[in-house]
Amino acid sequence: MIRAFAAEDLDGLLDVWYEASLVAHSFLSEDFLATERQQIAEHWLPMAEVIVYETDGRVVGFLALVGNEVGAIFVLPSYQGRGIGRSLMDRARESLPVLELDVFEANTIGRRFYDAYGFRFVDRHIHQETGRPELRLRLD
Repeated sequence: MIRAFAAEDLDGLLDVWYEASLVAHSFLSEDFLATERQQIAEHWLPMAEVIVYETDGRVVGFLALVGNEVGAIFVLPSYQGRGIGRSLMDRARESLPVLELDVFEANTIGRRFYDAYGFRFVDRHIHQETGRPELRLRLD
């Protein structure tokens, strides 16, 4: 079931983000992930419109939007390949005709998902905090 994020979802959402990040972002340091986890909770979530995918009372995926920017979309690794990410992205598309996002070039899992969904390449730049290349993608 897809629903709006609630404050009591925070720990589950952060667990989804962390577990999925360990797989998709294995090239990032543990220190960076720890700092980012705190930034997500304190800075990014309060400014975003967040939806979660819940199964059996557990958050197993989420998508965060800031305007038409997909700031985050993560699904627990054990639930990937079940259409959860697509369902979350479909929900975002219901109200927004154009979506944009940044994805690390080395994140092959995310890039495959975005390619399959129909996002197209716009630009390549360097992620300021990590020095790693990112791709700017757009769906319209």
